[in-house]
Amino acid sequence: MTGFTRLEAWLRENVPGYFGTPALEKFEGGQSNPTFRLTSDSGAYVLRRKPSGVVLPSAHAVEREFRVLRALADTDVPVARALALCNDADVIGSAFYVMEYLAGRVIWDQTVPGASPAERAAMFDSMNTTIAALHSVDWRGVGLEGFGRPGNYLARQLARWTQQYRASEITSIPAMDALIAWLPRHLPARDTSAIVHGDFRMDNLIFHPTEPRVVAVLDWELSTIGDPVADFAYHAMAWRISPALFRGLAGVDLATLGIPAERDYADAYFSRTGQAPVADWDYYIVFSLFRIAAILQGILKRARDGTASSVQATEVGGRAAQLAAQAWQLARSIG
Repeated sequence: MTGFTRLEAWLRENVPGYFGTPALEKFEGGQSNPTFRLTSDSGAYVLRRKPSGVVLPSAHAVEREFRVLRALADTDVPVARALALCNDADVIGSAFYVMEYLAGRVIWDQTVPGASPAERAAMFDSMNTTIAALHSVDWRGVGLEGFGRPGNYLARQLARWTQQYRASEITSIPAMDALIAWLPRHLPARDTSAIVHGDFRMDNLIFHPTEPRVVAVLDWELSTIGDPVADFAYHAMAWRISPALFRGLAGVDLATLGIPAERDYADAYFSRTGQAPVADWDYYIVFSLFRIAAILQGILKRARDGTASSVQATEVGGRAAQLAAQAWQLARSIG
């Protein structure tokens, strides 16, 4: 039985209502788990799999993505319906899952060219509402007990991303070494837990085809139970990064475009979640910049090893040093 025949047989047996011969078309742009539009006589679906080859420990966990999508199905968080999970690597060479296909827009440029200021304002408000809704979900109530360890999130994240960075290290980045020493010494004293997405960015969302609202949150690979402020700060980090460096908003004329200022956007989030604004906000930004630098270093390593899922991986991964330098500059201003 060929790989494609095995996939067709598995789909018929596990995806409700599925019939026909599958055709796969890879979505471009992502750096993580390869994702495909799957079409057949029964309709359109999305197939998301682990990348080929050796991957870092705990990375590319499609099984966790599937679990959190199922848990959020009946909440205020917009997600695609998760239809079936396959842990049998013999079917297509790695674990994968199938979810519904949702028509809409994935927007890579956060200045949203072609939109009006009112449309941009509504889109950013919808993003804000969506991440606030996620952090307001009763994670125990939706069956995510054991999905992550509540408490001590930042310390564990620092250990994890330090380990991932070291495993991906190709040449020394002095700013990363400095951050690895500085961040644990300045940990905030917080112990709040919520479902965190881990990579909440505009380009990990699907917007309605014509309306300025989020219809689905994508890419749940890094989701866990953790500090919601850290998750939101990673999202808000876009205001500190230039568009040329990594899809950011720094230096953009926000008011003219209709995009809220960072402080206004953060205040709206804290109001929606009932949290008080944090005094050590810049620490969370430093941590977020460190984290994305570690992620990009992993992308660069996969590009060198030939397992990255995007042809732009080398270029994107090469920006890790610049982000680390920016993080270290901000850290030194804190003290």
